Amino acid sequence: MTGLALEGIIAYPVTPFAPGTGGGDNGVDGSGDGGVDTEALTALVDRLIDAGCHAIAPLGSTGESAYLDDQEWYTAAEASLAAVAGRVPAVVGVADLTTRGAVRRARFAEQAGADAVMVLPQAYWKLDEREVAGHFTAVADAVGVPVMLYNNPATSGVDLSPELMVSLVERVENITMVKESSGDVRRMHRLNRLTDGALPFYNGSNPLALAAFSAGAAGWCTAAPCLIPGPVLELHRAVRAGEWDLALEVFQRQLPVLEFILGGGLPTTVKAGLALLGLDVGEPRRPLLPLDRAGTARLAELLAAAG
Repeated sequence: MTGLALEGIIAYPVTPFAPGTGGGDNGVDGSGDGGVDTEALTALVDRLIDAGCHAIAPLGSTGESAYLDDQEWYTAAEASLAAVAGRVPAVVGVADLTTRGAVRRARFAEQAGADAVMVLPQAYWKLDEREVAGHFTAVADAVGVPVMLYNNPATSGVDLSPELMVSLVERVENITMVKESSGDVRRMHRLNRLTDGALPFYNGSNPLALAAFSAGAAGWCTAAPCLIPGPVLELHRAVRAGEWDLALEVFQRQLPVLEFILGGGLPTTVKAGLALLGLDVGEPRRPLLPLDRAGTARLAELLAAAG
């Protein structure tokens, strides 16, 4: 396994879908049931890299990974990695209800060229710490690339304590990073204290971006660069330069957008925003619905205000 220096703005592309068939005018209903639009996905990845994002992380929650069948997931992973083409690190999200499925996807991502995998446990039955540890260990043992533990209890149904994540990093060789998306910045401070600042951890909660950097986060995993790459990257530059007054100003300017896209559901709002910006990535996959007219108008106002 090789080391991976991952820092800065780690951008989430949505997964574009072609229109579905049936139900609407000319037999097209517009829903995201027509399969992965690899051309639009490539265009989006190019935009994110050209904007200056430091890494690309396809197939997370924003990428609607949970709504893809296996072949769609493979298509999106392969197309994303081909578009990145080694220009920046690529971290592929891996989530499945079964350990077998997670291992299969992680292996595919590695073979397709991922630099790391970001593993989110999913649960129907509540998992105890022994089961969670077994799941992560099995995935890590199956691949040679670094593994990022991903804690997002709101979407996965599993809440990983800082103590559990640190213990897994210490016990399993290629589990090397943590993404914390619980929305509690105290957990980031706890990760820092438990490891004396040695563990790279990444913020996945948009409204906590500034607080997370202050707590020692190595990076910010976010879909916001799809819509406002300039302010997002400017925040990171200010933090790196120690210009905290500027960082606060930049963060406050973009916060209304961050709160809106999170509150309205990232796939729904980011896809609507990209359409406003001239990139058609289709609609979200049902049961998710497109942003309504009032929401779209409000998003347009917020994007303009954020610059």
